[in-house]
Amino acid sequence: MGSTQNPLDTVQEHLGHPFNQPELLQLALTHPSYAHEHPEEGGEEHHNQRLEFLGDAVLDFLVAAWLYEAYPDFTEGLLTRLRATLVRTQTLAELAQELGLGAALRLGHGEADTGGHTRQANLCDALEAVMGAIYLDGGMTAVLQTLEPWLTREVAAILQADSHVDAKSRFQEWAQAELSITPVYEIIGEDGPDHAKTFTARVLLNVDVAGIGQGPSKRAAEQMAAQSALEARAPA
Repeated sequence: MGSTQNPLDTVQEHLGHPFNQPELLQLALTHPSYAHEHPEEGGEEHHNQRLEFLGDAVLDFLVAAWLYEAYPDFTEGLLTRLRATLVRTQTLAELAQELGLGAALRLGHGEADTGGHTRQANLCDALEAVMGAIYLDGGMTAVLQTLEPWLTREVAAILQADSHVDAKSRFQEWAQAELSITPVYEIIGEDGPDHAKTFTARVLLNVDVAGIGQGPSKRAAEQMAAQSALEARAPA
């Protein structure tokens, strides 16, 4: 490869996939804000959202197929929870950082100045777009070769920590078994600018507030509320 000073070369080395069409990788790392500021490079629609759409579908299928083959004794429910954990925004954003995608992202000035290189949503979108680009460049086999070491490691860590069963699922199982009640979640507040909101959620058991939590998304806030409820009411 060329000098690692080139962000695209660095990303390709981390991916283990030298692109036959490097322009696909550059497009996958082009945020809409950059395209808007540089219409001379292909127009305002010349960004990574179409590749992200493709890569999202490729990831869902490949992760499901890999789990199915790797864990023949796992139930459909467990496979579904594992896949959901593997393809959620936080997990994919962490992989994107590991692959050096954050530093290589092409962002508009405003997006870059407000932390866009480390924003989870941007990283997740870029990871999905890069997987779409690899699929177009080398097919499903190339995507699998890139992801398999990560899948093997990540699933082992998830199973060891039992983190494939999230706090909401665990609290619902406990509440239904112990109280015959299904928890209800409500978003009760949101603060901060659009690009960095903090949401507050509460979980109710009938009319009683069982837990309150905060997070950068509604889903994350609900998870934190469930974790709070578990710690307060459920046995360890």
